[in-house]
This record gives sequence, structure tokens and C-alpha cells, in this order.
Amino acid sequence: MHVAAPSTTLVQDHVALAEIELCGDLIIAASAADGERLSFDRIDEVLKVAAERSARQAGHAQAQQVRRARQG
Repeated sequence: MHVAAPSTTLVQDHVALAEIELCGDLIIAASAADGERLSFDRIDEVLKVAAERSARQAGHAQAQQVRRARQG
């Protein structure tokens, strides 16, 4: 059986690192929570879902305004 030699090259998976950080944020929030589990709203707050959604919606609204301005 042939086993590859260990590589000295470091590879970083930025998506995996971001997911690990988000999981850590959830664990910290859960450990500080009063109840047995986090509410969906608290999870969204920890993961910054509302901020991301607002930014996306603002970008969409701006794109619609640009399209309308070009049309007429």
C-alpha cells in the first residue's frame, strides 16, 4: 500500500473557516442564553441574517431604480 507523504503546503478553506466561526458564535450565544434553546430571531441576530437580508433588499431596490431610470 502506498501512502502519500505529508504536504508542507497549507491550504485554507475560507468557507469552512467562516462556518466554524459562525458555529462558535452560536455556541457562545447558546451558552449565554437563559432558556433551553435559542429562538429563531436570536439565531438570525447571531448569524447577522437580518443585516444580510436588508443589504440584499437595498441592493435589489437600487437596481430596480437604475433600471427604471434607464427605461424612461
